[in-house]
Amino acid sequence: MPSLTRKTTRTGNAFRAAAVLSAAAGLTLALSGCTRLDTTAPSDARAHPATTVQAAGYGTVDCRSAKCIALTFDAGPSENSARLLDILKQKRVPATFFLLGKRHIEKYPELVKRMAAEGHEVASHTWDHKILTQIKPDEIRDELKRPNDAIERLTGRKPTLMRPPQGRTNDTVNEISKEMGLAEVLWSVTAKDYTTNDSALIEKRVLDQASRDGIILLHDIYPGTVPAVPGIIDALKERGYVFVTVPQLLAPGKAEPGKVYRP
Repeated sequence: MPSLTRKTTRTGNAFRAAAVLSAAAGLTLALSGCTRLDTTAPSDARAHPATTVQAAGYGTVDCRSAKCIALTFDAGPSENSARLLDILKQKRVPATFFLLGKRHIEKYPELVKRMAAEGHEVASHTWDHKILTQIKPDEIRDELKRPNDAIERLTGRKPTLMRPPQGRTNDTVNEISKEMGLAEVLWSVTAKDYTTNDSALIEKRVLDQASRDGIILLHDIYPGTVPAVPGIIDALKERGYVFVTVPQLLAPGKAEPGKVYRP
């Protein structure tokens, strides 16, 4: 519907402006605010098998032997997400979606249901993209609880993973995440797709940074991103990569609430 498209475009433009402004101020999305915190690599998580491990609906992958990489998308759903899901289904690639609540989960509930039904991992990117290190503990809890509740109502499963906006976290965020049963997931590959609509450039940036156990950060709210996905998938498959969700990347380990994961 035209009105929804216009509103979502405005949201994407605002999100893009905030990201660019943060980068210009030296607050880059590449793991900002996390350099002094203990983080856990996927390989370390795999070294500690869990009693139970949830697998995505694309079959079991053992990343101890397979050359795995995780495709993740932030800040959706949007009007671009249905096309993205079509691509992922056609290429049999599972992804992990870190969803925003306000203007996204609440606007596109059927897409959230579809993500879960088609075997993707549905996770949280907070309700309103507030920087968690800059707000009070009760506000942090609200930013995490509201999308969790909305996702659970739609999918029947409460998220166990979240991605803090701009990758910014600290001890307080860790403690509240643990309290709420959430692990934090950062990334190793960013196309900075908030700075360009050039799909070829987005693809090149991802391919230049890709490595085993990598976690790719993209945003399906921008018009240049989804058209880049088929080329990214095809090129990485040719290099021998197997696409997995974040839980599959950690298996037979399991994400532990309060921990921060990054390659």
